[in-house]
Amino acid sequence: MTTTTSAPVRSSAAPPRRRLLRFEGRLMAPGILLLAPLSLLPFVFIVVMSLSHVHLLGGVRFDFAGLVNWARVFTDPDVGMAWVRSFGYFVLTVGLEMGLGLVFALCLWRLLRGRTTVLSLMLLPMFVAPVFVGLLGRFLTDSTFGLYAWVLRHLGVHTDVLGSQGSAFAAVVLMDVWEWTPLITMIALAGLSAVPDSVREAASLDGASGWQMLRYVVLPSISNVLLVALLIRSMDAIRYFDIIWVTTNGGPADATKIVPVRLYEVAFRFFDLGYAATIGLLMLAVSIVIARAFVRLLDQKGLAR
Repeated sequence: MTTTTSAPVRSSAAPPRRRLLRFEGRLMAPGILLLAPLSLLPFVFIVVMSLSHVHLLGGVRFDFAGLVNWARVFTDPDVGMAWVRSFGYFVLTVGLEMGLGLVFALCLWRLLRGRTTVLSLMLLPMFVAPVFVGLLGRFLTDSTFGLYAWVLRHLGVHTDVLGSQGSAFAAVVLMDVWEWTPLITMIALAGLSAVPDSVREAASLDGASGWQMLRYVVLPSISNVLLVALLIRSMDAIRYFDIIWVTTNGGPADATKIVPVRLYEVAFRFFDLGYAATIGLLMLAVSIVIARAFVRLLDQKGLAR
């Protein structure tokens, strides 16, 4: 009795080749190829400027300067104080906008009638250009005919709002808060509308109080939405320019001269474009660090929960 062993049959079909790009990648490729040069070339140009002395007389000319501009930006006391003011401006505006926006969103969430009308009225400041907000705030706080100045005089406060260092800084912060709190309200309200009713009903049946419901049910449910709102406002606040430039021009006595105002002054008043490019790149780096820090912080809170 003989046994025969058959060799394994090999498929003649070649294995499918892996494509370099998926279907989504092929769809996005034309747009990426078009937008990449528009983003990368200016960035490379700014990096080159930051390593050079830029001369404008007799034509644009770059003289390589190495790290001179970078050493200067870390030792310039004016830029250092501008960063201190920017940090204060950032904390006050983002903190007030997140807090007030969440409170207003909770109030609208509980509102049963007229929610759409009230929300539409609240969103109006958001659609006004920041330059107009600055002009409006400048007129309202004018010491001769401004409405807010008139109210303050009747309350016993006779100081010029935009002429004093402390009040000028508070005024530009409140103008920014007035304009962008509605954005946080809208984003937070969208998140609150997606909180499942079943979860809230279960917590209520378990005897959870209103504060416990907010802390342990509502806020964890909208943490991702609040993260989006926080990132949007953080990126805007660190580079805000319009309102401050229109109202105070960085004054009085540099009280409102944050980093974007200092950058504009260096670039278009002193025409030190290489140094201005260095300040701009430092702003970009700080923005990236802040964004990553917020994402990591909220990520850790989500994992701990």
